[in-house]
Amino acid sequence: MAEAQQTPSTIAAAPVPPALYAAKKVFLSNAGSDSGLFPHPFSGMPDRAYHQFYVDVKGMGRFELVDEPAEADLVLELQLTAPNGPKDADKQKGTSDPLPMFRLVVWDRKTHYVLWALTESVDRANLQKTHDKNFDDAIAALVNDLKKVTSSPQP
Repeated sequence: MAEAQQTPSTIAAAPVPPALYAAKKVFLSNAGSDSGLFPHPFSGMPDRAYHQFYVDVKGMGRFELVDEPAEADLVLELQLTAPNGPKDADKQKGTSDPLPMFRLVVWDRKTHYVLWALTESVDRANLQKTHDKNFDDAIAALVNDLKKVTSSPQP
Protein backbone atom coordinates (compact mmCIF):
# COMPACT_ATOMS: atom_id res chain seq x y z
CA MET A 1 0.00 0.00 0.00
CA ALA A 2 2.84 2.40 0.81
CA GLU A 3 4.27 1.97 -2.68
CA ALA A 4 1.03 3.13 -4.29
CA GLN A 5 1.15 6.34 -2.24
CA GLN A 6 4.69 7.32 -3.26
CA THR A 7 5.07 10.49 -5.26
CA PRO A 8 7.47 10.65 -8.21
CA SER A 9 10.02 12.54 -6.09
CA THR A 10 10.19 9.71 -3.54
CA ILE A 11 10.62 6.86 -6.00
CA ALA A 12 14.20 5.62 -6.25
CA ALA A 13 15.92 6.26 -9.56
CA ALA A 14 16.31 3.25 -11.82
CA PRO A 15 19.89 2.39 -12.77
CA VAL A 16 21.42 3.69 -15.97
CA PRO A 17 23.33 1.05 -17.95
CA PRO A 18 27.01 1.31 -16.93
CA ALA A 19 28.02 1.03 -20.59
CA LEU A 20 26.76 4.59 -21.08
CA TYR A 21 29.26 5.90 -18.54
CA ALA A 22 32.12 3.64 -19.59
CA ALA A 23 31.98 4.31 -23.33
CA LYS A 24 34.98 6.05 -24.85
CA LYS A 25 34.34 5.60 -28.59
CA VAL A 26 31.11 6.15 -30.49
CA PHE A 27 29.98 5.69 -34.06
CA LEU A 28 27.30 8.05 -35.32
CA SER A 29 24.73 6.37 -37.54
CA ASN A 30 22.53 8.47 -39.83
CA ALA A 31 19.06 6.92 -39.80
CA GLY A 32 17.88 9.69 -42.13
CA SER A 33 15.04 12.18 -42.26
CA ASP A 34 11.42 11.86 -43.25
CA SER A 35 10.64 13.26 -46.68
CA GLY A 36 9.19 16.70 -47.17
CA LEU A 37 11.28 18.52 -44.54
CA PHE A 38 14.01 19.95 -46.84
CA PRO A 39 14.37 22.57 -48.22
CA HIS A 40 11.21 23.69 -46.45
CA PRO A 41 10.49 24.03 -43.59
CA PHE A 42 14.23 23.49 -42.89
CA SER A 43 17.00 24.85 -45.06
CA GLY A 44 19.81 22.61 -46.25
CA MET A 45 19.78 18.97 -47.20
CA PRO A 46 18.33 15.88 -45.45
CA ASP A 47 21.77 15.08 -43.93
CA ARG A 48 21.92 18.46 -42.15
CA ALA A 49 20.98 16.94 -38.78
CA TYR A 50 23.67 14.26 -39.07
CA HIS A 51 26.44 16.76 -39.85
CA GLN A 52 25.33 19.20 -37.17
CA PHE A 53 24.95 16.49 -34.52
CA TYR A 54 28.37 15.05 -35.42
CA VAL A 55 30.06 18.43 -34.90
CA ASP A 56 28.23 19.01 -31.61
CA VAL A 57 29.03 15.54 -30.21
CA LYS A 58 32.67 15.99 -31.20
CA GLY A 59 32.61 19.38 -29.45
CA MET A 60 31.43 17.73 -26.21
CA GLY A 61 34.93 16.31 -25.80
CA ARG A 62 33.38 13.27 -24.12
CA PHE A 63 33.78 10.71 -26.89
CA GLU A 64 36.15 9.78 -29.66
CA LEU A 65 34.10 9.55 -32.86
CA VAL A 66 35.15 6.57 -34.96
CA ASP A 67 34.60 5.79 -38.64
CA GLU A 68 33.48 2.17 -38.25
CA PRO A 69 30.84 0.70 -35.92
CA ALA A 70 33.17 -2.20 -35.08
CA GLU A 71 35.58 0.27 -33.45
CA ALA A 72 32.91 1.81 -31.20
CA ASP A 73 31.63 1.09 -27.72
CA LEU A 74 28.28 2.67 -28.55
CA VAL A 75 26.41 3.39 -31.76
CA LEU A 76 24.38 6.61 -31.76
CA GLU A 77 21.56 6.34 -34.30
CA LEU A 78 20.09 9.73 -35.21
CA GLN A 79 16.80 10.17 -37.07
CA LEU A 80 14.62 13.17 -37.88
CA THR A 81 10.98 12.14 -38.04
CA ALA A 82 7.86 14.16 -38.71
CA PRO A 83 4.75 12.31 -37.53
CA ASN A 84 1.50 14.12 -38.12
CA GLY A 85 0.26 16.17 -35.23
CA PRO A 86 -3.32 16.91 -34.27
CA LYS A 87 -5.51 18.51 -36.90
CA ASP A 88 -5.93 22.24 -36.62
CA ALA A 89 -9.45 23.10 -35.46
CA ASP A 90 -9.68 25.72 -38.22
CA LYS A 91 -9.08 23.11 -40.93
CA GLN A 92 -12.25 21.38 -41.98
CA LYS A 93 -10.47 18.66 -43.90
CA GLY A 94 -7.05 17.76 -45.15
CA THR A 95 -3.96 16.55 -43.41
CA SER A 96 -2.56 17.68 -40.12
CA ASP A 97 0.76 19.46 -39.86
CA PRO A 98 3.85 17.37 -39.17
CA LEU A 99 5.55 17.69 -35.78
CA PRO A 100 9.26 17.17 -36.48
CA MET A 101 11.38 15.55 -33.79
CA PHE A 102 14.81 14.08 -33.40
CA ARG A 103 15.16 10.56 -32.08
CA LEU A 104 18.51 9.33 -30.84
CA VAL A 105 18.84 5.63 -30.12
CA VAL A 106 21.94 4.53 -28.21
CA TRP A 107 22.95 0.97 -29.07
CA ASP A 108 25.49 -1.21 -27.31
CA ARG A 109 27.74 -2.17 -30.20
CA LYS A 110 28.77 -5.53 -28.69
CA THR A 111 25.32 -6.84 -27.84
CA HIS A 112 23.24 -4.88 -30.38
CA TYR A 113 20.74 -3.97 -27.64
CA VAL A 114 19.20 -0.54 -27.24
CA LEU A 115 20.57 0.99 -24.05
CA TRP A 116 18.75 4.32 -24.18
CA ALA A 117 16.60 6.47 -26.46
CA LEU A 118 16.13 10.23 -26.44
CA THR A 119 13.75 12.51 -28.34
CA GLU A 120 13.61 16.26 -28.79
CA SER A 121 10.79 18.01 -30.62
CA VAL A 122 11.40 20.86 -33.03
CA ASP A 123 9.12 23.75 -32.07
CA ARG A 124 6.66 25.02 -34.67
CA ALA A 125 7.36 28.23 -36.55
CA ASN A 126 6.02 30.33 -39.40
CA LEU A 127 9.24 31.71 -40.88
CA GLN A 128 12.07 29.67 -42.39
CA LYS A 129 14.60 31.50 -40.21
CA THR A 130 12.68 30.51 -37.08
CA HIS A 131 12.28 26.92 -38.30
CA ASP A 132 16.06 26.76 -38.69
CA LYS A 133 16.68 28.27 -35.24
CA ASN A 134 14.27 25.76 -33.68
CA PHE A 135 16.04 22.94 -35.56
CA ASP A 136 19.40 24.11 -34.13
CA ASP A 137 17.92 24.43 -30.63
CA ALA A 138 16.52 20.88 -30.76
CA ILE A 139 19.89 19.47 -31.84
CA ALA A 140 21.60 21.35 -28.99
CA ALA A 141 19.02 20.00 -26.52
CA LEU A 142 19.58 16.45 -27.79
CA VAL A 143 23.35 16.80 -27.32
CA ASN A 144 22.72 18.11 -23.80
CA ASP A 145 20.44 15.13 -23.08
CA LEU A 146 23.17 12.77 -24.31
CA LYS A 147 25.73 14.53 -22.13
CA LYS A 148 23.52 14.10 -19.05
CA VAL A 149 22.85 10.41 -19.60
CA THR A 150 26.49 9.54 -20.34
CA SER A 151 28.05 11.55 -17.51
CA SER A 152 29.19 9.63 -14.47
CA PRO A 153 26.58 9.60 -11.74
CA GLN A 154 27.23 11.84 -8.78
CA PRO A 155 27.84 9.98 -5.48
